[in-house]
Amino acid sequence: MRTPLVRWSVLSVSLALALTSCAKGTGGAADPTPSAGQYNPSASYQGTISAMGFGATDEIGTTRVDLAKKALGGADVKLIEGDLDIQQFLSSVAAGDPPDIIYANRDQIGTFASRGAIIPLTACIQGEQIDTSMYNPNALAQVTFGDEIWAIPEFNQVQITMANADLLKEAGLTIDDVNGSSWEKITAATEKLVKAPGGKLKVIGFDSKLPEFLPLWAKSLGADLLSADGKTAQLNTPEVVKALEFAVSIYDAQGGFAKVKAVRDSADFFGKGNQYAKNTLGAMPMEQWYVNVLNDVSPKAPLAFDTFRTPEGKALAYSSGSSWAIPKGAKNPGAACRFAKSMTLVDTWKAAAQARLDKRKDEGKPFTGILTGNVKADAEIEKMLTSGGATWDAGVKAFYEANKNTFSLPANPADKEFKDAWQNAVNRVLNGQDEPQAALDKAQQDAQAALDKAWAGWTKRTN
Repeated sequence: MRTPLVRWSVLSVSLALALTSCAKGTGGAADPTPSAGQYNPSASYQGTISAMGFGATDEIGTTRVDLAKKALGGADVKLIEGDLDIQQFLSSVAAGDPPDIIYANRDQIGTFASRGAIIPLTACIQGEQIDTSMYNPNALAQVTFGDEIWAIPEFNQVQITMANADLLKEAGLTIDDVNGSSWEKITAATEKLVKAPGGKLKVIGFDSKLPEFLPLWAKSLGADLLSADGKTAQLNTPEVVKALEFAVSIYDAQGGFAKVKAVRDSADFFGKGNQYAKNTLGAMPMEQWYVNVLNDVSPKAPLAFDTFRTPEGKALAYSSGSSWAIPKGAKNPGAACRFAKSMTLVDTWKAAAQARLDKRKDEGKPFTGILTGNVKADAEIEKMLTSGGATWDAGVKAFYEANKNTFSLPANPADKEFKDAWQNAVNRVLNGQDEPQAALDKAQQDAQAALDKAWAGWTKRTN
Protein backbone atom coordinates (compact mmCIF):
# COMPACT_ATOMS: atom_id res chain seq x y z
CA MET A 1 0.00 0.00 0.00
CA ARG A 2 1.39 3.38 -0.96
CA THR A 3 2.37 5.84 1.73
CA PRO A 4 0.03 8.84 1.86
CA LEU A 5 1.42 12.34 1.95
CA VAL A 6 1.40 13.59 5.52
CA ARG A 7 1.17 17.26 6.40
CA TRP A 8 3.82 18.56 8.76
CA SER A 9 2.79 19.66 12.22
CA VAL A 10 4.56 20.62 15.44
CA LEU A 11 3.51 17.29 16.91
CA SER A 12 4.78 15.21 13.98
CA VAL A 13 8.08 17.10 13.85
CA SER A 14 8.60 16.70 17.60
CA LEU A 15 7.78 13.01 17.36
CA ALA A 16 10.19 12.64 14.46
CA LEU A 17 12.97 14.24 16.45
CA ALA A 18 12.30 12.01 19.41
CA LEU A 19 12.27 8.88 17.29
CA THR A 20 15.18 9.63 14.99
CA SER A 21 17.67 11.48 17.14
CA CYS A 22 18.50 8.20 18.86
CA ALA A 23 18.36 5.92 15.83
CA LYS A 24 20.47 2.81 16.24
CA GLY A 25 21.93 0.31 13.83
CA THR A 26 20.32 -2.61 15.65
CA GLY A 27 16.93 -3.38 17.10
CA GLY A 28 13.43 -4.17 15.86
CA ALA A 29 12.40 -3.57 12.28
CA ALA A 30 11.02 -0.16 11.48
CA ASP A 31 7.65 0.57 9.86
CA PRO A 32 8.29 -0.34 6.20
CA THR A 33 6.50 2.79 5.00
CA PRO A 34 7.37 5.63 7.38
CA SER A 35 5.39 8.86 7.24
CA ALA A 36 6.86 12.24 6.37
CA GLY A 37 6.82 13.09 10.06
CA GLN A 38 9.49 10.48 10.67
CA TYR A 39 11.96 12.40 8.53
CA ASN A 40 13.35 15.76 9.46
CA PRO A 41 16.26 17.77 8.01
CA SER A 42 17.23 18.94 11.50
CA ALA A 43 17.43 15.51 13.12
CA SER A 44 20.73 13.94 14.19
CA TYR A 45 21.44 10.21 14.01
CA GLN A 46 23.63 7.93 16.09
CA GLY A 47 24.78 4.33 15.76
CA THR A 48 25.69 2.76 12.41
CA ILE A 49 23.83 2.53 9.14
CA SER A 50 24.74 -0.06 6.54
CA ALA A 51 24.97 0.68 2.81
CA MET A 52 25.02 -2.35 0.52
CA GLY A 53 26.55 -2.35 -2.97
CA PHE A 54 28.77 0.72 -2.66
CA GLY A 55 32.49 1.11 -2.17
CA ALA A 56 34.22 4.44 -1.61
CA THR A 57 37.21 3.36 -3.67
CA ASP A 58 38.35 6.75 -4.96
CA GLU A 59 38.31 10.41 -4.01
CA ILE A 60 34.86 10.87 -5.56
CA GLY A 61 33.41 8.25 -3.26
CA THR A 62 35.37 9.01 -0.09
CA THR A 63 34.71 12.75 -0.25
CA ARG A 64 30.99 12.22 -0.57
CA VAL A 65 30.74 9.53 2.09
CA ASP A 66 32.66 11.77 4.53
CA LEU A 67 30.23 14.62 3.89
CA ALA A 68 27.23 12.30 4.23
CA LYS A 69 28.55 11.08 7.60
CA LYS A 70 28.81 14.67 8.79
CA ALA A 71 25.25 15.32 7.64
CA LEU A 72 24.02 12.40 9.76
CA GLY A 73 25.19 14.22 12.88
CA GLY A 74 27.15 11.41 14.48
CA ALA A 75 26.14 8.10 12.92
CA ASP A 76 28.77 5.99 11.21
CA VAL A 77 28.33 4.33 7.83
CA LYS A 78 29.27 0.71 7.17
CA LEU A 79 29.87 0.11 3.48
CA ILE A 80 29.10 -3.39 2.20
CA GLU A 81 31.31 -3.17 -0.87
CA GLY A 82 31.02 -4.87 -4.23
CA ASP A 83 28.17 -4.87 -6.74
CA LEU A 84 24.76 -5.35 -5.19
CA ASP A 85 24.13 -9.06 -4.65
CA ILE A 86 20.45 -9.20 -5.54
CA GLN A 87 19.79 -12.60 -4.01
CA GLN A 88 21.58 -11.66 -0.80
CA PHE A 89 19.63 -8.44 -0.62
CA LEU A 90 16.22 -10.05 -1.22
CA SER A 91 17.04 -12.76 1.32
CA SER A 92 17.94 -10.15 3.92
CA VAL A 93 14.60 -8.41 3.36
CA ALA A 94 12.73 -11.71 3.68
CA ALA A 95 14.61 -12.46 6.90
CA GLY A 96 13.72 -9.05 8.35
CA ASP A 97 17.36 -7.95 8.56
CA PRO A 98 18.05 -5.80 5.49
CA PRO A 99 20.73 -3.13 5.14
CA ASP A 100 19.59 0.44 5.78
CA ILE A 101 20.15 1.52 2.19
CA ILE A 102 21.17 -0.09 -1.10
CA TYR A 103 23.08 1.15 -4.12
CA ALA A 104 21.30 -0.28 -7.16
CA ASN A 105 21.06 0.19 -10.90
CA ARG A 106 18.07 2.28 -11.83
CA ASP A 107 16.72 -0.51 -14.04
CA GLN A 108 16.43 -2.74 -10.96
CA ILE A 109 14.20 -0.38 -9.00
CA GLY A 110 10.86 -1.33 -10.58
CA THR A 111 11.41 -5.00 -9.82
CA PHE A 112 12.43 -4.28 -6.23
CA ALA A 113 9.35 -2.08 -5.76
CA SER A 114 7.00 -4.69 -7.20
CA ARG A 115 8.43 -7.34 -4.90
CA GLY A 116 7.92 -5.13 -1.87
CA ALA A 117 11.67 -5.13 -1.21
CA ILE A 118 12.02 -1.33 -1.02
CA ILE A 119 9.82 1.47 0.27
CA PRO A 120 8.51 4.50 -1.64
CA LEU A 121 10.43 7.70 -0.92
CA THR A 122 7.54 10.16 -1.12
CA ALA A 123 7.65 10.71 2.65
CA CYS A 124 11.45 10.76 2.71
CA ILE A 125 11.55 13.43 0.00
CA GLN A 126 8.87 15.53 1.69
CA GLY A 127 10.26 15.15 5.20
CA GLU A 128 13.91 15.81 4.30
CA GLN A 129 12.80 18.59 1.94
CA ILE A 130 14.69 17.14 -1.02
CA ASP A 131 14.45 19.31 -4.13
CA THR A 132 13.76 16.75 -6.85
CA SER A 133 14.03 19.42 -9.56
CA MET A 134 17.82 19.08 -9.29
CA TYR A 135 17.73 15.51 -10.62
CA ASN A 136 18.07 14.53 -14.26
CA PRO A 137 14.47 14.06 -15.56
CA ASN A 138 15.30 10.79 -17.33
CA ALA A 139 17.10 9.47 -14.27
CA LEU A 140 14.18 10.40 -12.03
CA ALA A 141 11.70 8.82 -14.45
CA GLN A 142 13.58 5.54 -14.27
CA VAL A 143 12.96 5.35 -10.52
CA THR A 144 9.39 6.70 -10.57
CA PHE A 145 6.83 3.96 -10.55
CA GLY A 146 3.16 3.82 -9.56
CA ASP A 147 3.15 7.59 -8.96
CA GLU A 148 5.89 7.28 -6.35
CA ILE A 149 9.63 7.92 -6.42
CA TRP A 150 11.41 4.78 -5.20
CA ALA A 151 15.08 5.79 -5.37
CA ILE A 152 17.39 8.81 -5.47
CA PRO A 153 19.45 9.05 -8.71
CA GLU A 154 23.21 9.12 -8.36
CA PHE A 155 25.72 8.75 -11.23
CA ASN A 156 24.53 9.01 -14.82
CA GLN A 157 25.90 7.11 -17.79
CA VAL A 158 25.64 7.96 -21.48
CA GLN A 159 27.40 6.70 -24.60
CA ILE A 160 29.66 8.47 -27.06
CA THR A 161 31.67 7.29 -30.07
CA MET A 162 35.32 6.49 -29.36
CA ALA A 163 37.83 5.66 -32.08
CA ASN A 164 41.51 5.12 -32.77
CA ALA A 165 42.58 8.19 -34.74
CA ASP A 166 45.66 6.52 -36.23
CA LEU A 167 43.71 3.53 -37.52
CA LEU A 168 41.06 5.85 -38.98
CA LYS A 169 43.70 7.93 -40.77
CA GLU A 170 45.47 4.83 -42.06
CA ALA A 171 42.18 3.61 -43.58
CA GLY A 172 41.33 7.00 -45.05
CA LEU A 173 38.45 7.52 -42.61
CA THR A 174 37.27 10.12 -40.11
CA ILE A 175 35.20 9.97 -36.95
CA ASP A 176 32.14 10.84 -39.07
CA ASP A 177 32.42 7.41 -40.72
CA VAL A 178 31.89 5.59 -37.42
CA ASN A 179 29.69 7.87 -35.29
CA GLY A 180 26.37 6.28 -36.30
CA SER A 181 25.22 8.99 -38.68
CA SER A 182 25.46 6.53 -41.57
CA TRP A 183 25.12 2.79 -41.04
CA GLU A 184 26.41 2.19 -44.56
CA LYS A 185 29.58 4.08 -43.65
CA ILE A 186 30.00 2.02 -40.47
CA THR A 187 29.78 -1.17 -42.51
CA ALA A 188 32.33 0.12 -45.01
CA ALA A 189 34.60 1.44 -42.25
CA THR A 190 34.49 -1.90 -40.45
CA GLU A 191 35.73 -3.67 -43.56
CA LYS A 192 38.56 -1.15 -43.95
CA LEU A 193 39.60 -1.18 -40.29
CA VAL A 194 39.44 -4.88 -39.47
CA LYS A 195 42.67 -6.85 -39.60
CA ALA A 196 42.50 -10.63 -39.65
CA PRO A 197 45.64 -12.11 -41.24
CA GLY A 198 45.14 -15.76 -42.04
CA GLY A 199 41.60 -15.55 -40.69
CA LYS A 200 42.82 -14.76 -37.15
CA LEU A 201 41.25 -11.53 -35.92
CA LYS A 202 43.87 -9.11 -34.66
CA VAL A 203 42.14 -5.73 -34.92
CA ILE A 204 38.40 -5.18 -34.39
CA GLY A 205 37.17 -2.72 -36.98
CA PHE A 206 34.02 -1.69 -35.15
CA ASP A 207 32.36 -3.05 -32.01
CA SER A 208 28.59 -2.42 -31.96
CA LYS A 209 28.57 -3.34 -28.26
CA LEU A 210 25.88 -5.97 -28.13
CA PRO A 211 23.94 -7.05 -26.23
CA GLU A 212 23.96 -3.96 -24.00
CA PHE A 213 23.42 -1.28 -26.62
CA LEU A 214 20.45 -2.67 -28.55
CA PRO A 215 18.23 0.09 -27.05
CA LEU A 216 20.61 2.70 -28.48
CA TRP A 217 20.66 1.24 -32.00
CA ALA A 218 16.87 0.82 -31.95
CA LYS A 219 16.25 4.35 -30.68
CA SER A 220 18.43 5.76 -33.46
CA LEU A 221 15.70 4.47 -35.79
CA GLY A 222 13.04 6.03 -33.55
CA ALA A 223 12.04 2.78 -31.82
CA ASP A 224 11.50 2.23 -28.10
CA LEU A 225 11.75 -1.27 -26.65
CA LEU A 226 8.98 -0.47 -24.17
CA SER A 227 5.92 1.78 -24.28
CA ALA A 228 6.04 5.02 -22.34
CA ASP A 229 3.67 3.68 -19.66
CA GLY A 230 5.91 0.64 -19.12
CA LYS A 231 3.13 -1.83 -19.93
CA THR A 232 3.67 -2.90 -23.53
CA ALA A 233 6.77 -4.61 -24.91
CA GLN A 234 7.81 -3.47 -28.39
CA LEU A 235 10.69 -5.82 -28.99
CA ASN A 236 9.80 -7.26 -32.41
CA THR A 237 8.86 -4.12 -34.30
CA PRO A 238 10.49 -3.74 -37.74
CA GLU A 239 12.80 -1.01 -36.45
CA VAL A 240 14.12 -3.10 -33.54
CA VAL A 241 14.62 -6.10 -35.83
CA LYS A 242 16.48 -3.92 -38.33
CA ALA A 243 18.67 -2.48 -35.56
CA LEU A 244 19.59 -5.94 -34.30
CA GLU A 245 20.26 -7.23 -37.83
CA PHE A 246 22.62 -4.34 -38.49
CA ALA A 247 24.51 -4.53 -35.19
CA VAL A 248 24.98 -8.29 -35.61
CA SER A 249 26.08 -7.89 -39.23
CA ILE A 250 29.02 -5.83 -38.01
CA TYR A 251 30.26 -8.84 -36.05
CA ASP A 252 29.56 -11.22 -38.93
CA ALA A 253 31.74 -9.09 -41.19
CA GLN A 254 34.64 -9.71 -38.79
CA GLY A 255 34.31 -13.46 -38.45
CA GLY A 256 31.51 -13.56 -35.93
CA PHE A 257 30.81 -12.35 -32.42
CA ALA A 258 32.91 -15.05 -30.73
CA LYS A 259 36.07 -13.85 -32.47
CA VAL A 260 35.34 -10.20 -31.71
CA LYS A 261 34.58 -10.98 -28.08
CA ALA A 262 37.81 -12.94 -27.70
CA VAL A 263 39.84 -9.94 -28.85
CA ARG A 264 37.68 -7.59 -26.79
CA ASP A 265 38.16 -9.66 -23.63
CA SER A 266 41.92 -10.01 -24.12
CA ALA A 267 42.48 -6.27 -23.81
CA ASP A 268 43.73 -4.68 -20.60
CA PHE A 269 40.55 -2.63 -20.57
CA PHE A 270 41.35 -0.50 -17.52
CA GLY A 271 45.12 -0.43 -17.94
CA LYS A 272 47.90 0.77 -20.17
CA GLY A 273 47.42 -2.20 -22.46
CA ASN A 274 43.90 -1.17 -23.46
CA GLN A 275 42.66 -1.72 -27.00
CA TYR A 276 43.26 1.88 -28.08
CA ALA A 277 46.79 2.03 -26.74
CA LYS A 278 47.56 -1.30 -28.41
CA ASN A 279 45.79 -0.41 -31.70
CA THR A 280 43.46 -3.42 -31.58
CA LEU A 281 40.16 -1.55 -31.97
CA GLY A 282 38.99 0.87 -34.62
CA ALA A 283 35.86 2.31 -33.00
CA MET A 284 32.89 1.64 -30.73
CA PRO A 285 30.13 3.40 -28.81
CA MET A 286 31.02 3.36 -25.11
CA GLU A 287 29.96 4.93 -21.79
CA GLN A 288 31.46 8.34 -21.15
CA TRP A 289 33.35 7.36 -18.00
CA TYR A 290 35.81 5.48 -20.19
CA VAL A 291 37.16 8.83 -21.41
CA ASN A 292 38.41 9.46 -17.88
CA VAL A 293 39.93 5.97 -17.68
CA LEU A 294 41.76 6.33 -20.99
CA ASN A 295 43.05 9.79 -20.18
CA ASP A 296 44.37 8.50 -16.87
CA VAL A 297 46.12 5.31 -18.06
CA SER A 298 47.06 6.13 -21.66
CA PRO A 299 46.93 9.90 -22.18
CA LYS A 300 49.00 9.64 -25.38
CA ALA A 301 46.81 7.03 -27.06
CA PRO A 302 45.64 8.09 -30.53
CA LEU A 303 41.97 8.82 -29.89
CA ALA A 304 39.09 10.58 -31.61
CA PHE A 305 35.67 11.28 -30.09
CA ASP A 306 32.18 12.34 -31.09
CA THR A 307 28.69 11.81 -29.80
CA PHE A 308 26.79 8.76 -31.02
CA ARG A 309 24.55 10.08 -33.78
CA THR A 310 21.30 9.07 -35.43
CA PRO A 311 21.06 8.65 -39.21
CA GLU A 312 19.79 12.24 -39.19
CA GLY A 313 23.03 13.35 -37.52
CA LYS A 314 21.48 14.16 -34.14
CA ALA A 315 23.29 13.34 -30.89
CA LEU A 316 21.71 10.48 -28.95
CA ALA A 317 22.50 8.57 -25.77
CA TYR A 318 20.86 5.87 -23.68
CA SER A 319 20.70 7.16 -20.10
CA SER A 320 21.29 4.68 -17.32
CA GLY A 321 23.01 4.70 -13.98
CA SER A 322 22.90 4.12 -10.27
CA SER A 323 20.58 5.12 -7.44
CA TRP A 324 19.94 4.84 -3.70
CA ALA A 325 16.90 2.97 -2.34
CA ILE A 326 15.70 2.16 1.16
CA PRO A 327 14.79 -1.49 1.86
CA LYS A 328 11.57 -2.57 3.48
CA GLY A 329 12.27 -3.12 7.17
CA ALA A 330 15.30 -0.82 7.24
CA LYS A 331 15.99 0.01 10.88
CA ASN A 332 17.16 3.55 10.18
CA PRO A 333 15.02 4.85 7.29
CA GLY A 334 15.47 8.43 8.45
CA ALA A 335 19.26 8.16 8.46
CA ALA A 336 19.17 6.32 5.15
CA CYS A 337 17.13 9.10 3.57
CA ARG A 338 19.54 11.73 4.88
CA PHE A 339 22.46 9.70 3.54
CA ALA A 340 20.94 9.44 0.04
CA LYS A 341 20.11 13.13 0.05
CA SER A 342 23.59 14.17 1.19
CA MET A 343 25.38 11.91 -1.29
CA THR A 344 23.59 13.57 -4.20
CA LEU A 345 23.48 17.27 -3.25
CA VAL A 346 25.04 19.88 -5.52
CA ASP A 347 27.60 20.92 -2.90
CA THR A 348 28.56 17.31 -2.23
CA TRP A 349 29.20 16.66 -5.91
CA LYS A 350 31.17 19.91 -6.21
CA ALA A 351 33.37 18.92 -3.28
CA ALA A 352 34.01 15.51 -4.85
CA ALA A 353 34.80 17.13 -8.19
CA GLN A 354 37.24 19.49 -6.47
CA ALA A 355 38.98 16.51 -4.86
CA ARG A 356 39.32 14.87 -8.29
CA LEU A 357 40.50 18.14 -9.85
CA ASP A 358 43.16 18.60 -7.14
CA LYS A 359 44.43 15.06 -7.63
CA ARG A 360 44.57 15.42 -11.39
CA LYS A 361 46.39 18.73 -11.04
CA ASP A 362 49.00 17.11 -8.79
CA GLU A 363 49.47 14.41 -11.44
CA GLY A 364 49.77 16.96 -14.23
CA LYS A 365 46.58 15.68 -15.88
CA PRO A 366 43.33 17.42 -16.86
CA PHE A 367 40.06 17.17 -14.98
CA THR A 368 37.68 15.68 -17.54
CA GLY A 369 34.45 15.88 -15.56
CA ILE A 370 31.86 13.69 -13.86
CA LEU A 371 28.30 13.01 -14.99
CA THR A 372 25.82 12.74 -12.14
CA GLY A 373 22.08 12.29 -11.79
CA ASN A 374 21.94 15.93 -10.64
CA VAL A 375 21.67 18.43 -13.50
CA LYS A 376 22.51 21.41 -11.29
CA ALA A 377 25.65 19.66 -10.08
CA ASP A 378 26.60 18.82 -13.66
CA ALA A 379 26.35 22.48 -14.63
CA GLU A 380 28.62 23.48 -11.75
CA ILE A 381 31.14 20.70 -12.41
CA GLU A 382 31.32 21.60 -16.10
CA LYS A 383 32.68 25.00 -15.05
CA MET A 384 35.55 23.26 -13.26
CA LEU A 385 36.89 21.34 -16.27
CA THR A 386 40.52 21.81 -17.27
CA SER A 387 41.89 21.34 -20.77
CA GLY A 388 43.76 18.22 -21.76
CA GLY A 389 44.36 19.33 -25.33
CA ALA A 390 42.17 19.18 -28.41
CA THR A 391 41.62 15.41 -28.38
CA TRP A 392 40.54 15.05 -24.78
CA ASP A 393 38.57 18.28 -24.84
CA ALA A 394 36.61 16.84 -27.78
CA GLY A 395 35.83 13.74 -25.71
CA VAL A 396 34.55 15.80 -22.80
CA LYS A 397 32.53 18.02 -25.12
CA ALA A 398 30.99 14.92 -26.69
CA PHE A 399 29.79 13.41 -23.45
CA TYR A 400 28.33 16.65 -22.15
CA GLU A 401 26.48 17.03 -25.44
CA ALA A 402 25.31 13.43 -25.22
CA ASN A 403 24.05 14.04 -21.70
CA LYS A 404 21.66 16.66 -23.08
CA ASN A 405 20.21 14.28 -25.68
CA THR A 406 19.22 11.18 -23.75
CA PHE A 407 16.40 8.68 -23.50
CA SER A 408 15.76 5.92 -20.97
CA LEU A 409 13.54 2.87 -20.61
CA PRO A 410 10.47 3.48 -18.43
CA ALA A 411 10.30 1.93 -14.97
CA ASN A 412 8.07 -1.10 -14.68
CA PRO A 413 7.40 -3.92 -12.18
CA ALA A 414 9.16 -6.47 -14.40
CA ASP A 415 12.39 -4.54 -15.00
CA LYS A 416 14.63 -7.58 -14.60
CA GLU A 417 12.45 -9.98 -16.59
CA PHE A 418 12.05 -7.45 -19.40
CA LYS A 419 15.78 -6.81 -19.63
CA ASP A 420 16.53 -10.53 -19.49
CA ALA A 421 14.07 -11.14 -22.36
CA TRP A 422 15.70 -8.80 -24.85
CA GLN A 423 19.28 -9.48 -23.80
CA ASN A 424 18.73 -13.25 -24.00
CA ALA A 425 17.29 -12.73 -27.49
CA VAL A 426 20.36 -10.80 -28.59
CA ASN A 427 22.66 -13.45 -27.13
CA ARG A 428 20.82 -16.20 -28.99
CA VAL A 429 21.43 -14.35 -32.24
CA LEU A 430 25.07 -13.69 -31.40
CA ASN A 431 25.58 -17.36 -30.59
CA GLY A 432 24.00 -18.45 -33.87
CA GLN A 433 20.98 -20.09 -32.19
CA ASP A 434 18.32 -17.81 -33.71
CA GLU A 435 17.74 -15.30 -36.47
CA PRO A 436 16.92 -11.77 -35.29
CA GLN A 437 13.20 -11.88 -36.14
CA ALA A 438 12.64 -15.26 -34.44
CA ALA A 439 14.67 -14.28 -31.39
CA LEU A 440 12.79 -11.02 -30.93
CA ASP A 441 9.41 -12.67 -31.52
CA LYS A 442 10.14 -15.01 -28.62
CA ALA A 443 11.47 -12.14 -26.52
CA GLN A 444 8.29 -10.19 -27.22
CA GLN A 445 6.14 -13.06 -25.91
CA ASP A 446 8.30 -13.60 -22.83
CA ALA A 447 8.57 -9.91 -22.02
CA GLN A 448 4.87 -9.20 -22.47
CA ALA A 449 3.89 -12.19 -20.32
CA ALA A 450 6.24 -10.96 -17.58
CA LEU A 451 4.88 -7.41 -17.83
CA ASP A 452 1.24 -8.54 -17.72
CA LYS A 453 1.87 -10.72 -14.68
CA ALA A 454 3.88 -8.08 -12.83
CA TRP A 455 1.41 -5.27 -13.54
CA ALA A 456 -1.51 -7.47 -12.45
CA GLY A 457 0.34 -8.24 -9.23
CA TRP A 458 1.14 -4.58 -8.70
CA THR A 459 -2.47 -3.51 -9.23
CA LYS A 460 -3.69 -6.18 -6.81
CA ARG A 461 -1.12 -5.19 -4.18
CA THR A 462 -1.86 -1.46 -4.33
CA ASN A 463 -5.66 -1.58 -4.51
